[in-house]
This record gives sequence, C-alpha cells and structure tokens, in this order.
Amino acid sequence: MIKIWITSQQLMELFLSSLLHLLCGFYICSSAVAGDLSKALTEFFHKPNTNVEVKGDRDPNSLDLPPIVLVHGIFGFGPYGKGVRPKVSIFLISALNFNIILLWWFPRGLGGLSHFLVAEKKGQRVLVPDLGSLTSVYDRARELFYYLKGGHVDYGEEHSKDCGHSQFGRIYERGHYPEWDEGHPVHFVGYSAGAQVVRVLQQMLADKAFKGYENTSENWVLSITSQSGAMNGTTRTYIHGMQAENGRKMTPICLLQLFRIGVIIYDWFDISWLKNFYNFGFDHFNMTREEIGICGLVQCLLGHAGPFASGDWILPDLTIQGSIRTNYHLHTFPNTYYFSYATRRSWQIMGITIHSSIPRVHPLLYLGVLQMRQWRLPPYVSSPYKGYRDEDWHDNDGTLNTISMTHPRFPVEHPSHSLEKGSEFQPLQPGIWYYKLVEGDHTPFIANEKAGAQFDLIYDTIFERCRKYVVLRKKPPIVDNNVHH
Repeated sequence: MIKIWITSQQLMELFLSSLLHLLCGFYICSSAVAGDLSKALTEFFHKPNTNVEVKGDRDPNSLDLPPIVLVHGIFGFGPYGKGVRPKVSIFLISALNFNIILLWWFPRGLGGLSHFLVAEKKGQRVLVPDLGSLTSVYDRARELFYYLKGGHVDYGEEHSKDCGHSQFGRIYERGHYPEWDEGHPVHFVGYSAGAQVVRVLQQMLADKAFKGYENTSENWVLSITSQSGAMNGTTRTYIHGMQAENGRKMTPICLLQLFRIGVIIYDWFDISWLKNFYNFGFDHFNMTREEIGICGLVQCLLGHAGPFASGDWILPDLTIQGSIRTNYHLHTFPNTYYFSYATRRSWQIMGITIHSSIPRVHPLLYLGVLQMRQWRLPPYVSSPYKGYRDEDWHDNDGTLNTISMTHPRFPVEHPSHSLEKGSEFQPLQPGIWYYKLVEGDHTPFIANEKAGAQFDLIYDTIFERCRKYVVLRKKPPIVDNNVHH
C-alpha cells in the first residue's frame, strides 16, 4: 500500500512537471516564431542595404593570431552561422527539457554569441564548433579534435565497442584549423559542459590518443577559460532523475525518462529536414528506422540498446560521481593558462537564503535556484567523495553548483587561486586555475541581453587575455600538480 502511494505521488509529480515544461515549450515556440515572422516582415518591407561594409578595428595581422575556440554546453548553440535560427529549435528541447533556465532568454535571441560575432568581424579568429548536443564528454572531445584538424571522426575502436556505436562519425573534408600543432596552438573557451570537454581533449592530446597523430601534446593548448563550467558535476542531474547511488542510470519514474523516449523516437524517425534543423548528435549510434526497424526501436525504448543503455551520453558525465570518474584521469598542465568564472544566484546569511537581483530573475530561474538549494543526498546513499557536505553544494546558478565551477576539486583538488576585483591582468602563472565569482545565473555567457555591462567586460577581458598569450612560453620545469594517480 505504501509503495502504491509513493508511486502515485511520483507519477503526479512527473505529470505536473511535464505539463509545466510542455507549456513553457509552447510559449517559447510561439514567441520565437512570432519574433521571426516580425523580423522577416520588417526586412521584407524595409530591405537593409547589404552593400554597406561593416567597419571595425580589424587587425591586419589577424591570421597570425591563435584561434579562440568557443565550445558549447548541453544542447549546443544550434547551427551557428548557417542561417538557421537556433532559438526556434529550443522548442524541441523545452518540450522534453532538462535545462529549463535557458527558456526565458532564447525568444530574445542568442545574444551572447554577439560577443563572438563581433570579435570574428574584427579578425579575432573565433571558431564555434557545433558538436553533438547530447553526446558524452568523451565523444565531444573526439569530435572537437577532428573539427579543428579535419578528417573522419574516430571515436576509438575500444570505446566504440564498449558503448555499442560506430567507430567513425562525420567527415570534415577540411579542418577549421588544420595547421594546429604545438607551434600553432589555440585558446579554448568552454561554456558549461564544454569546459570539461576541452579538459578531456587536452588530456587526449597529452596521451597521444589520436591514431595517425603521434606528435600531439598538451602544449597544443595555450589557455583554457571556463564559463560556468561543469568541472565537478551538478546536483541538478539528480533532481531530474539520475540515480544518486552511482550517477550512471536514471530512476524508473522521472522527467529524464520522458526525455529519453522523445530523443529515441526523434532519432528513429530520422526526418531529414528536422535533423538538419536540430540534431542531438547520436548519428553514430545508428538508431534510425531504416537501420534498426521496429525491433530495434523497442530495444532502445526498453533500455537494452542505444546511448541511454550504455551511458555514453552527457548526463552521466555531469553527475558528481561521473565528474569524479572523468577527473581521475585529467591533469592541470604546467604550460597552460587556466581561468574560470563561477556564477551564483544565491547565498546564505544567518540561515536565511538571499537571492541576488530577485527583480531580474525569471520565476523559472528563481524556482531552479531554490530547488537546487533544497536538494539533499539521500541518507541511504554513500557519499560521492570523502568529506562530502550538502551545504557545500547549496550555492548555485539554477543549473550548476558554484563549487563545481571554480576549478577541478574532486577526487583531488588542483592548484587554484581566487582573483580579486581588478586583478585579472596581474602577472599570472601557467598551471594554476585562476577563478572569479560572478553574480548571475547560468545563461548570461551565451544569452546576454539581460546580463548587463558586467558580462560585456568579462568577454573583453577574456579576449584581451587570450591575445596577451599569443606566443608559446618557454617550458618551465614540470611540476607535480598532485593529480597523478
């Protein structure tokens, strides 16, 4: 009887949560479509002069600058620069939604990318890869390498067999930076889950993990900047349905289960115009109706096949346990500069929760922050690491916990130093994570219309800092960062 009561409560909670997300999805879709129609009509009746050249302070030596590569987080930015409106495709996400806090900003456009668009027009050599939106950190890192170097994406024979997908993915006929090597390094800026992707890629370069590229090294990377980076996981994964016991599987009744079913069916139908419009990145799992048929679809839905069965997708990597498993193999290297910006929307004073800039916070964001502060590790679950305390994970930005964003902490803490106001341009040392706490939610780095001048200055700082380190440093003695196992 008690089990029936608990199950009924879970189903009711799931129903209400799903209804809320679906209503938000329709709101976002209708707002985005209305905005696009309005803009299209305006452009039709008032055609802009396309012959006017946009003049900026373009650097004539821009081709000599190391590229700045922006790596997206979960769900991606959409087909950047291809004329497709990523904000409309967010309806597919919001209807099944995991990252609910993005919803309020997308109808107003992907404003944060304007920083990179302006920089690109000025010759700053900015690259914005469109990687798998839901694929694992490992798979994304492999895709990012071939995006830059070019060639046939190789996920690795052993990994592919273990995870049940094809060894090879998309083909880049020509890389976006084919000369990439130690003499032609790059700067990486990783947003959210993208921060962990670039860390994994740097470790792969150090381990010479790419077949046919035996000369790779960690020195192919000049700097890594993390923007609200998920370096130590997030408790939101458990709120949406990941099991707190090990962070690998989903609970039987949760929002993520509905999301899983939607993604599988979406990929199975394989409608070309929809896939061109938005792709979850699971093409290498070959889940289309032509390839697996009805029987294969049933196997995927039952959890016996596909990315959700093998765990080779992004959510397990974003749990605390999953991040620890990843961090166990990652190093902070002595020749690379590391920076991070950690966002938060709440803190606690004398037992009272204070939320910053409440009038500027959308109700969905406000609920997200409160929800994460209220989450507790179940008493029957063992601690994910020695010394775990719930209160350490209370501060958050609605999607990630602030403790996760400053620098790699678990299972072993990497060298770090907090930056005080105005100290960003002081002499800094490679091999140390310099971090700064910023008041804001999880969206301003990519959707900045409500972010204000603070985030404009942060972007200016990032670009100026990257251009400061355009020459590879002389190699200092290799030091032990206390992360060797």
